[in-house]
Amino acid sequence: MAGEATSWQKEQISRAYVHALASQGGYTVGDWNVDKDGVDVTLRDRGLMIDFQLKCTQSPRVTRGGYSFDLDVETYDKLRSTERSAPGHLVLVVVPPNLDLWVTQHSDSLVLACHGYWACLHGRDSAVSRATTAISLPEEQQLSVKSMRGMFDMARSILLSGSAAVN
Repeated sequence: MAGEATSWQKEQISRAYVHALASQGGYTVGDWNVDKDGVDVTLRDRGLMIDFQLKCTQSPRVTRGGYSFDLDVETYDKLRSTERSAPGHLVLVVVPPNLDLWVTQHSDSLVLACHGYWACLHGRDSAVSRATTAISLPEEQQLSVKSMRGMFDMARSILLSGSAAVN
């Protein structure tokens, strides 16, 4: 079953990746079966929320110091809006080119061979293009339990300050 994965397989592995990290961090995950608001999953922690738009690729566009992903402007605008109850984030999950390597089962473990990166889009400027906009996902913004904690801290700051933009 090697080769290019279907979009639903990419969606499901990215959801599994986020679920695994969120479970380890003690966060609740809400899945949306329709992402009309540009959101695939919402994480909750004691009343705070963060929204994720999930993307997955077998062939990421590598840039100096990370990755770049072309997000459609409609979704970008939804996630960057400051009139949201939760800051919007893009999460890019990178998987091996060979689908057979995504998940390895051992007698004592199940290993997901993927890694994810995130970018907060809350309060960003309007896109220059009408179709897509390139989002930079630096290597140091790897999705982890620790980075999720930072996202919740940022959500708290936005909520308490009423800030329109966060860098």
